[in-house]
Amino acid sequence: MSSLFNPTQNSELNLVLEALVTGMKKILGEKFLGAYLGGSFAHGGWDTDSDVDFDVVIASDLTPNELAELKVHHARVFVIESYWARHLEGAYFPADILCDLERTDQPIWYLDNGSLNFELSLHDNTLVNRWVLREKGVILAGVDPKIWIPPIPGELLKGEIRQTMFDWWAEIEDGSYKLDNRWAQTFAVLMYCRMLHSLVTGEVRSKPMGAAWAKSALDPIWRALIDDALSARPNQYEKYYLPADPEKVRLTHAFIAYAINWP
Repeated sequence: MSSLFNPTQNSELNLVLEALVTGMKKILGEKFLGAYLGGSFAHGGWDTDSDVDFDVVIASDLTPNELAELKVHHARVFVIESYWARHLEGAYFPADILCDLERTDQPIWYLDNGSLNFELSLHDNTLVNRWVLREKGVILAGVDPKIWIPPIPGELLKGEIRQTMFDWWAEIEDGSYKLDNRWAQTFAVLMYCRMLHSLVTGEVRSKPMGAAWAKSALDPIWRALIDDALSARPNQYEKYYLPADPEKVRLTHAFIAYAINWP
């Protein structure tokens, strides 16, 4: 089965996205303003183990009835026989919040990777997500995302990234974010590489690109740890159930401490 809806290079994913967007538009009607891919499908770092980051722009916040209907719709998409259908992650962005760079403190309705339970979250309501959508976003339906998102000043973007680096480090240090499984440990290494890369370039690129930069720009003592994190990418979500090597956890702590004080 094929489709004329071809936002990505993966035909199976295109069918999932077509079903996703068609159902959203039917439920939301005129409230639906646009849908976009962000994340790795926007900045080019996707592979067969990626999740699928999406954002939907809506004219006003979701009502309880719309939330209920959308939950049923996402459940129908979830059972499509496809890896991609079970790894969708995204948010429903009221246009007035998306357009305002100062409203990143307002939770919006969000679905975590593989979840069918909506939650109010700040996860996608960031300048980083806005930058990716504005500069690299893939249009699934609607107008160019630059219509919704104003230019993001570089220092503002970098300031948010710096704050994320410190806030996440605090959570790791106090134990509220644990690096005790293989997925979390390697994810943290690659994310800190990417965040450092963004601080240098003023752009948000893929984790593999950030890792390649880090291997050449940072102290060579971290290359083996970065290569190890990259090697864990295949079947990445299975790694969540594998305990992390204590020595690699120790090295990851040391690497993050190094990263937040670099250069």
